Amino acid sequence: MKAFSLVCLLAMAPVALGAAQATKTPAGRAKAPAAAGKSAKGGRTVTITGNDTMKFDVTSITAKPGERLHVVLKSTGTAPKAAMAHNFVLLKEGADAQAFATAAMNARDTDFIPADQKDKIIAHTALAGPGETVDASFTAPTKPGTYTFLCSFPGHFAVGMKGELVVK
Repeated sequence: MKAFSLVCLLAMAPVALGAAQATKTPAGRAKAPAAAGKSAKGGRTVTITGNDTMKFDVTSITAKPGERLHVVLKSTGTAPKAAMAHNFVLLKEGADAQAFATAAMNARDTDFIPADQKDKIIAHTALAGPGETVDASFTAPTKPGTYTFLCSFPGHFAVGMKGELVVK
C-alpha cells in the first residue's frame, strides 16, 4: 500500500506553501519549547506527529468548551513533500469529513484546503514536509461534542489519518 500510494502521489505536481492560520518552522531551525504545556501564542499545546505511514500519533484530543489550543504538527517522514506532506484540519461539528477530503483532492493550489469548504473549518495548518513543523492556534468550540480532524493531503484521510477533538 505504501509503495502504491507513494507512486500515485509522486505523479502530483509540487504543492504551494502557506496557509492563513498557520506558521511553519523548517527543518534545522529550532522553535522555543512552550513552558509547562502552554504556548507562547496562548493556550495548551498539543503536539502531533505524522509520518510516511499516513497516521497521526495522536488521534484524540480532549478540551474544555472555549479552551485555547495550540496544535503543533511535526512531519517525521522521509518521502518528498510533493509526495507525502501532512496538515491538520479541524472541521466544524456536523461537517462531512469524507466530502471534505474528496473536495480537497482537487485543491492542490490551496494546499488541499478547498475554497468552497472553508466555512466547514475551525482551524488548519499549512502542509509539512519531512522534518518540518507547522502549527495553528484556535479556541475550542463552546458547544460540547466531537469534532473531526484530518490530513487533507490526497489519500491520507482514506487510509486513516484522522482523529477527534472531544469537547466536554
